[in-house]
Amino acid sequence: MATDGLPPGAARAPEHHVHGYWRRHTAALFRWLHIYLSMVSFAILFFFAVTGLTLNHAEWFSGDKHSTTQRNGQVDTKWVKVSDAQVAKLEIAEQLRRNHGLKGTVSEFRIEESQCSVAFKGPGYSADANINRETGEYELTETRLGFVAVINDLHKGRDSGSRWSLVIDVSAVLMVLVSVTGTVLLLFLKRRRVSGLIAAVVGALLSYLIYALFVP
Repeated sequence: MATDGLPPGAARAPEHHVHGYWRRHTAALFRWLHIYLSMVSFAILFFFAVTGLTLNHAEWFSGDKHSTTQRNGQVDTKWVKVSDAQVAKLEIAEQLRRNHGLKGTVSEFRIEESQCSVAFKGPGYSADANINRETGEYELTETRLGFVAVINDLHKGRDSGSRWSLVIDVSAVLMVLVSVTGTVLLLFLKRRRVSGLIAAVVGALLSYLIYALFVP
């Protein structure tokens, strides 16, 4: 007579077989996650690794080319010869962008008694226009920095907009997931588990010691 809920004659599956089944499938899942998360995030993580070097050693790229261009023009006086609250900010910004192919976003629009100042900012890029409120005439200075300055600003998220900020957040999450899945995989490797964990602890301790001893 069966007393453990199994029908007569049925054999109970060995407990270690069930444990082994879940162990194999868990390891396979984390291996799959680690591989594909690594490949999906390869380009963006490689980008942040390279730009970490270019940021940390800006002196290596002091010859990075940049250009400054000055232009003149005029906006409709009815946009600026009004009260401060009625200055046509959007129309002015769009005309400047359209006439001169400006990049970036408007980071500042200052209204003073005699002039208006508009600043456009982007990664490695700036454009500043000073508009005479009496005549509508303006002087525009546009500065385009080199390639290294652009990627450095992208690394820092400087003047790069909310969408690129989201890319930075996603890349940070991917770094965490790749690290976590790699660590979990290590726990399934009996021969490498202890040595791998020791290496991780040593690396963390070395980083802390360098900070504690050498950072002012």
